[in-house]
Amino acid sequence: MFTTRPTLQGTFGMVSSTHWLASQSAMAVLESGGNAFDAAVAGAFVLHVVEPHLNGPAGEVPILLAPAGGDVRVLCGQGVAPAGATVAHYRGLGLDLVPGTGPLAAAVPGAFDAWLLLLRDHGTKSLDDVLAYAVGYAEHGHAPVEKLGATVESVRKLFETEWTSSAEVYLPGGRAPRPGELFRNPALAATWKRLLAETAGAGDREARIDAARAVWRSGFVAEALLRRSRLPTMDTSGARHTGTLTEADLAGWSATYETPVTHDWHGWTVCKAGPWSQGPVLLQQLALLPPELPAYGSADYVHLLIENCKLAMADREAWYGDAAEAPLAELLSDDYNAGRRALVGAKASWELRPGSPGGRTPRLPAQAYARVAGDGRGFDPMGAGEPTVAEFPVEPHVADDGTTRGDTCHLDVVDRWGNMIAATPSGGWLQSNPVVPELGFPLGTRLQMTWLEEGLPNSLTPGRRPRTTLTPSLALRDGVPVLAFGTPGGDQQDQWQLHFLLAATLRARVRGGLDLQGAVDAPNWHNDSFPSSFHPRGRRPGSVTVESRTDPGVVEELRRRGHDVTVGPAWSEGRLCAVARDPGTGVLSAAANPRGMQGYAVGR
Repeated sequence: MFTTRPTLQGTFGMVSSTHWLASQSAMAVLESGGNAFDAAVAGAFVLHVVEPHLNGPAGEVPILLAPAGGDVRVLCGQGVAPAGATVAHYRGLGLDLVPGTGPLAAAVPGAFDAWLLLLRDHGTKSLDDVLAYAVGYAEHGHAPVEKLGATVESVRKLFETEWTSSAEVYLPGGRAPRPGELFRNPALAATWKRLLAETAGAGDREARIDAARAVWRSGFVAEALLRRSRLPTMDTSGARHTGTLTEADLAGWSATYETPVTHDWHGWTVCKAGPWSQGPVLLQQLALLPPELPAYGSADYVHLLIENCKLAMADREAWYGDAAEAPLAELLSDDYNAGRRALVGAKASWELRPGSPGGRTPRLPAQAYARVAGDGRGFDPMGAGEPTVAEFPVEPHVADDGTTRGDTCHLDVVDRWGNMIAATPSGGWLQSNPVVPELGFPLGTRLQMTWLEEGLPNSLTPGRRPRTTLTPSLALRDGVPVLAFGTPGGDQQDQWQLHFLLAATLRARVRGGLDLQGAVDAPNWHNDSFPSSFHPRGRRPGSVTVESRTDPGVVEELRRRGHDVTVGPAWSEGRLCAVARDPGTGVLSAAANPRGMQGYAVGR
């Protein structure tokens, strides 16, 4: 079939990411003798520079890694809520929701420590080696993508009047970054150069990396982050607030390894992060599938996947989170999913229908029933009236007050030895918090995904992780890692990844392997019938957004079945990346998303 690009194939190494400079930097590390984990770390720090509207060093990252011959592991780079981040504190400030921006929304930063822990334990390169590419682009400049400048323009007023440290970086001379003109972040380059200088005498490779982690947690980086957090800052509530981060919060947290959650489907074992992410949603959607699927791309097929997604997302809202034990065994069991499968009828459901795994009674937050108002940002807290069609953008959508639904990045690498990694870095966006002037990057806002209502799995809880939307994937055949994939897109991530996985595994193969590029390019869709994870947490019951390349007959049939269908631009749904390795032949492959014109796969 026709694809926008070929599925790359080779034997040395493959990289796919959401920005060509990150992909090529990671490939350069492979070419210099590094492994997939070295390459991923180098690419990730470049993503902080070239996609600062989508991720940053003080954001977060879940990582799935498969060392050659070893077990798949999850590396959790999601920081926890600070000790002072209690529901009572936020309620005492007159808040019903955690703000979408500002220091009150900041969890303990997680991305930096996770990447360095990965480098220490699984990499081979030095800290200087992997940071060199990011330092170079920050110091000497890069030609920015259009959406970087567009994001900065959308918050220009906020930067010029309130977040002036951000204006110094992103509006130099009053000009936002422009394509074709070099954009620099000298403060960020200086931060990494100082970090390298302060740790130069720390000892061997591993000791040096640990010394850098210590500088982040309790040295000059931590000191600067705390100073910024303690300044009153205008946020989406319309008021100025200070954060809750303390020295103890930063010093007491580090990234950790976990066992992935898995589900077996049609000979594949799909691995995801736990219910502190939305990862098990993909597994639940697979568990809900009947033994025989309708014809790929048909109205029956799309309807089935939409309705299954609604059921899985309702369970996400009722059962997922780090503040309570999630009943995953029951949620993925055959008996439970047989009962849930029977709820899918010929017509679209507009209801939130969480299940009762193990006989438990589901509980949803009151805000879960909020519906999106016509401007796409407001909501009716009582859920009254019919929903209106509103734009739910998949790229960051930033209002004058800094409100954003956010987006993220993705990075996959496989090397000649069979090491494989999938990672979804996000948070710490330039529009999330003011830039820390001494560092060149801001704090994150992941606490906005928690509820200010006690007793829920995702209630704001000190020392617990906010439930994130970030959800990379690894898939195995006969216990051997074969496929790493993922996408940006907030709540849409596990919708688009399911569609990709089914397309890649059920459709025709190309040149003897998985047709990764065909699966990436296939028309995609998403629904917003469940509570958004982003401030202000509204939902659009019955909604479905499809690409205009979708068969008009399918669109008409979906509407006849009661779906509220919005037809979006032809190439607007998803930013998927993927790499694969055939364990029988050793052939590596890769593909990247053409949507947005910045994702690229490279390899040989």
